[in-house]
Amino acid sequence: MAQAKKVALYAVSVFVLYTIITSPARAADLVQVGFEGISSAAQGVGEFMTELIN
Repeated sequence: MAQAKKVALYAVSVFVLYTIITSPARAADLVQVGFEGISSAAQGVGEFMTELIN
């Protein structure tokens, strides 16, 4: 099982590096979308906590 995890991690790493090298603009767009999602989730949690306290 541990060997399968290593192989899967290696395959994902190779795919990410291939995507970055062949299409850096698209990779940057995907990273931006990811950070925007994390930011909006954090903002939602902050709003929820604020309303919970009030």
